[in-house]
Amino acid sequence: MTATAAPPVAGTVTEPPVHKASLRKRLVPYWLLLPGILWLLVFFVLPMVYQASTSVQTGSLEEGFKVTWHFQTYWDALTEYYPQFLRSLLYAGTATVLCLLLGYPLAYLIAFKAGRWRNLLLVLVIAPFFTSFLIRTLAWKTILADGGPVVEVLNALHVLDVTSWLGMTEGERVLATPLAVVCGLTYNFLPFMILPLYTSLERIDTRLHEAAGDLYARPSTTFRKVTFPLSMPGVVSGTLLTFIPASGDYVNAELLGSTDTRMIGNVIQSQYLRILDYPTAAALSFILMAIVLIMVTIYIRRAGTEDLV
Repeated sequence: MTATAAPPVAGTVTEPPVHKASLRKRLVPYWLLLPGILWLLVFFVLPMVYQASTSVQTGSLEEGFKVTWHFQTYWDALTEYYPQFLRSLLYAGTATVLCLLLGYPLAYLIAFKAGRWRNLLLVLVIAPFFTSFLIRTLAWKTILADGGPVVEVLNALHVLDVTSWLGMTEGERVLATPLAVVCGLTYNFLPFMILPLYTSLERIDTRLHEAAGDLYARPSTTFRKVTFPLSMPGVVSGTLLTFIPASGDYVNAELLGSTDTRMIGNVIQSQYLRILDYPTAAALSFILMAIVLIMVTIYIRRAGTEDLV
């Protein structure tokens, strides 16, 4: 004879089916992701779709713009403003390299040598963020002013002779030159390089340095074989966080540069707010995003790491 299940006793609570409980558990991560997904849809996907439709429109502000699938706008924008694209990539790349050269030693110092001063140094790194980006950039107009102490020192050391030969400055002045724009970009985006580098370096086990010393490795060899390879995730993420916003920046070129140092961000801002040519501005924005995306993809693959901090 086979035993039959006894009917539930009145007053007892029956447990829900196992498959329903497991289904609810599987849905919990998606419910947690829902606010972020909605945020991206409203403030990223929809604006991107609107910009894409704007880039293939034709018309004027008086007559109105209509979607006519005019893809020629992309080619016209690229052929007309390619010098600004090249200039933006050159300035952003130069600023990124300078940020890496300046930020790596400071991040190394904070991670391994700062001791009890570590927190104070980290606060000093992020302290500029408590001041407006615009005010910080305007301050560089005073720092690099003609006849100021910085320019006088550079003249005395004949640094401006070298930068003039490189085409970064003109004569004995720094303002309204490519050097001023690069200096502004380097200063404003330097914290974006230091913080990822510090995070990556701080994770390195110091016993690896001791082991390298026990194996009679020189400090330079230890840095080249141990420290720098292990800090590559910070280098990759820091360069991306610096290069991407710097390539689309327009404030530094507007305040510290001249008409000869206009970046593509200045062109887009002018097309949107002054000329009111919305299709060209949208097309320029998408071209810039495509160029940066291609460069970033190639860079990450060549760097050989996806473990970004």
